[in-house]
Amino acid sequence: MSLRSLKIIISGGGTGGHIFPAIAIADAIRVKLPDAQILFVGAKGRMEMTRVPEAGYAINGLWISGFQRKLTTENLLFPFKVASSLLKARTILRSFKPDVVIGVGGYASGPTLRMAVSLGIKTLIQEQNSFPGITNRLLGKKVNRICVAYDSMERWFPKEKTSLTGNPLREKAINIAGKKKTALEYFGFDEGQLVLLIVGGSQGAKAINEAIAQNIKVLINSNMHIIWQTGESFLPVAQKIIADNFTNLIHPYAFIKEMEMAYAAADLIVSRAGAMSISEISAVGKPAIFVPLPTAAEDHQTKNAFRLVNKNAAILIRNDEAVEKLANAILKLSNDQNLRNELSNNIRQFALPNATDLIVKEVLKLADR
Repeated sequence: MSLRSLKIIISGGGTGGHIFPAIAIADAIRVKLPDAQILFVGAKGRMEMTRVPEAGYAINGLWISGFQRKLTTENLLFPFKVASSLLKARTILRSFKPDVVIGVGGYASGPTLRMAVSLGIKTLIQEQNSFPGITNRLLGKKVNRICVAYDSMERWFPKEKTSLTGNPLREKAINIAGKKKTALEYFGFDEGQLVLLIVGGSQGAKAINEAIAQNIKVLINSNMHIIWQTGESFLPVAQKIIADNFTNLIHPYAFIKEMEMAYAAADLIVSRAGAMSISEISAVGKPAIFVPLPTAAEDHQTKNAFRLVNKNAAILIRNDEAVEKLANAILKLSNDQNLRNELSNNIRQFALPNATDLIVKEVLKLADR
C-alpha cells in the first residue's frame, strides 16, 4: 500500500476546544501527506458540522448527544441515539476503510471509536484535559494509543500506551511574533494603552459576560481597550451596554476568527479554563485570569486551571464569584507590571509547541508509515 492511500477518520467536536485541535491534526497530516484522505465524523446539529467544512474537510454526522444529569425527555431518546450512532459509525467505517481512527473528545467520538475497536481498526485518543472524561477512560483500555497534554496521566490510562505530546494548536492563532503593532491597528486601538482580551470559549460564557456587564463602568474608567468575545446570544446585550455607556474602548464580537490578532494585541486575558484555551495562552505567553466552567464534565476545567495556579502561572476566579471578584482581579493585574511578567514567564513553561507533529508521528506509526 502506498503512502498516497492513507485514510484517516477524525471524530469528535461539540465545542471549539475539540474541533480546533482536530482540524490542526488534519492540517498537519495533509502537510506531510498531501494525498491523504481525511474524513470527519461529528454530531448532527453541533458546531463541527459547519466549522469542519469551512476548514475544507468532509464530515458525516451522527445522531448523538450527551446524557443529561437531570430528568428530561431528551434522556428518553438517549438509548436510541446511542444505538443509531453505533450503527451509523459502523457503516461509515466499513465504507471509508480508514487506516487509523482518531478521537478528539465530544459526543461523536465515543461511538466512532467503539466501533473502530470492534472492527479491529487502529485507534488513537487525543486527550486534551488533565482529568479525562469517563468515555475516554473506558476507551483508553481498548485503543492502541493515547496522546495526552499533561504528565502523570498513568492513573487514568495504561502507561505503555500513553505519550505526552501536548495539545495540537492552531498554528495561525499562536504565530504572533512581531504582530503587536499590526494587531492594534486591526482593532483600531491606540499604542501605549493596555489591552484586555475576554474569551469565554467558542460559544461565550455566561458568568464572564455577566461579570463584565455588571462592572462595565469600572472597566471603562480604567481606560483599557477591551476585546470581548461574547458568543452569539450575548452579543446584542453587550452592544447595548456599550452604546448606553458611549464608549469606544470595548469591541464586542460573537466569535473572533482572527485569534492571532487578538492574542497579539492582548496584554492580559480573561478566559474559561478549557484545555485548548490554556494551551494557546501558554504558547503565546500572556498573563491570564481563568474562570473555570464548573459544569464541564467532572469539573475538569477547575482541575486544568489549578495545574497553573499551583505553579504561580495564572489567577483563578470561581464561576460563582465572577460578578463580585473578576473586575477587581482584572484591575489589580492591569496595574501590576511585575505580576504580569511573572505570570507570563511561568505560563510559558506549560507550552508544548511541537504537539501536533508528535501526534501525527504517532498516527503514522499506527498506520505503519
